[in-house]
Amino acid sequence: MGSQTNAPLPDGLEIGGYRIVRRIASGGFSIVYLAEDAHGEQFAIKEYLPSSLVKRKEGELAPAIEDKNIATFRNGLKCFFEEGRSLAQIFHPNVVRVVNFFRANDTVYMVMAYERGRSLQELVLRNRGKGPKMGVLAERHVIAVFTQVMNGLREVHANRLLHLDLKPANIYLRLDGTPLLLDFGAARRALDADGPKLFPMYTPGFAAPELYRRNRQLGPWSDVYSLGASMFACMAGAPPQPADKRELEDKLPATIARLGESGAYSVPLVELVAWCLKLSPLERPQSVFALQRALRRIARQAGSQPPDRSLGRWIDSITARLPFRRREDRSGSLSLPG
Repeated sequence: MGSQTNAPLPDGLEIGGYRIVRRIASGGFSIVYLAEDAHGEQFAIKEYLPSSLVKRKEGELAPAIEDKNIATFRNGLKCFFEEGRSLAQIFHPNVVRVVNFFRANDTVYMVMAYERGRSLQELVLRNRGKGPKMGVLAERHVIAVFTQVMNGLREVHANRLLHLDLKPANIYLRLDGTPLLLDFGAARRALDADGPKLFPMYTPGFAAPELYRRNRQLGPWSDVYSLGASMFACMAGAPPQPADKRELEDKLPATIARLGESGAYSVPLVELVAWCLKLSPLERPQSVFALQRALRRIARQAGSQPPDRSLGRWIDSITARLPFRRREDRSGSLSLPG
């Protein structure tokens, strides 16, 4: 995904009943702001602003759109708005809560609950190379986090939505360790059909092979691939080989074999990750429910307990030593180095 080249809205701006505090993240399709309502309650507001289609200079509010890009921009705008409306119907502890959406400045804004914590990616990067074995996150933590992630994703799929950009950067861990799915990609999914200039719309390593093709069959199995890639990244410390490279020369089976031989993870868990990462969609679990059932079976065999305060304590042990820094992700999604 490209980087955001447009100027953000100014701090202190009043818009849609909220006051912009500051920008907190940005990517090729949007800018996210910390904002407050009239009562001082904090929210995260995402502004639809695809930098490949529109331009906005410092001091301006509405973006400038060339005539040739208007149709594509409006199509994406509609999808972004529709997705906000769909997500607003989802009430689940593991899915980001959309509380409002509105039009202003010739674009659309999605208002979400503001959560405190860290991205799963940040914890993986900080914990990588700390242990004596190949593994990064302990197996019990991988199971605890992804069992809950799957709970949220099942609810998303039940509402006829796909995420299409699952990765550790888009899995947020609250202070108590419970995960939250962020940054849904339906607007990107709609946009990529309109023109090649909007590619790539995926994150290499985490994207299923069918996302690389124009005429593709997308479904829950596409998110299942990304779940497997995310679990792999949490275990190996880096994303798997990108799917398009695998179709030319597949080196991933050997990497997964080494992960299994490391002794850091049980054979059933490694095999489950390999199952998710099959290149053929038909060879993967066809639903998150099927995958979650298999993961719970592994948890029972290993004697893993349901997630509790130990996960929050583990997060604290990694982050407590580090001063909190305000981070601005200009790419919208930091990829784990491969």
